[in-house]
Amino acid sequence: MAQVNIAEIVDHLSSEMRRALDAAVQEVAPKAGVDPNDLFRAFKRAVGRKCNTWEQVPDRFVQQ
Repeated sequence: MAQVNIAEIVDHLSSEMRRALDAAVQEVAPKAGVDPNDLFRAFKRAVGRKCNTWEQVPDRFVQQ
């Protein structure tokens, strides 16, 4: 199994993930009034708490 640094992946894809999180909130709670930047910061903190720095993923999920 391959290992990935999940925090670095989230940082690398930050603009895409920020937009995806905002789109998801708009879909399920359009009147929530959540700031996308605050949501992303909270998401990054939650990833840091819930995931190990290095997470194992099946090799088929990693392409070189």
